[in-house]
Amino acid sequence: MLVAAAVCPCPPLLVPEVAAGAAPELDAARAACTDALGVLAAARPDRLVVVGPAPDTGPRAYPAGTRGSFRGFGVELDVCLGTDEAPGGEPQPGTELPYGLAVGAWLLWRTGWAVAPVEGLGVGEHLPPERCAALGRDVAARAPRVALLVLGDASACRTLKAPGYLDERAAPFDAEAGRALGAADVAALAALDPGLARELKVSGRAPWQVLAGAAGGTALTGALLYEDAPYGVGYVAAAWS
Repeated sequence: MLVAAAVCPCPPLLVPEVAAGAAPELDAARAACTDALGVLAAARPDRLVVVGPAPDTGPRAYPAGTRGSFRGFGVELDVCLGTDEAPGGEPQPGTELPYGLAVGAWLLWRTGWAVAPVEGLGVGEHLPPERCAALGRDVAARAPRVALLVLGDASACRTLKAPGYLDERAAPFDAEAGRALGAADVAALAALDPGLARELKVSGRAPWQVLAGAAGGTALTGALLYEDAPYGVGYVAAAWS
């Protein structure tokens, strides 16, 4: 049963070493992620599942100890999912965490997560909403007390300089997604349009709909901890408990 969830953005820029001189610009987002993970720890789950965007449709499982790297962003920084061990060498291509889950592994390391065993789950932008919901129900049934760390960004089309250029549909989409995440509105999350999400370059749609499936039938309430669009990309952090 799902007992808590943390929703966090997952741009590699969240990692200060990647952001370099621009790191202070996301300090508020990092603080919100830390607060959200604190809610997970307080729930004392039996298992933590980290759900994030993947380059293929998925779903794809990543066991504890799977390595990730930020070397592709010019930083010699590696992480391991669910462990504070420092990995040596460079991960082999095809075996490492996707960037979103690597950010999740970094957040867990940064906050010293040691409450429960961790596993990862990657889901891609083409995974249908009904499949996401079924996957969420399956995840929630894996232990008596399950927590989710859900990673993903809103649209990348909020400004002219955004990665996806300006799209007038982006701000309304992000506003509804942020409202639903802050209110733990399962029905609204389940109703997000996957086609529109792809056009707006939303990486969080599938992970959020896995969360919606996992939370079905629960009485979890939400709190919006952060919402902004630096660099023209929508970032949201929320906590459900």
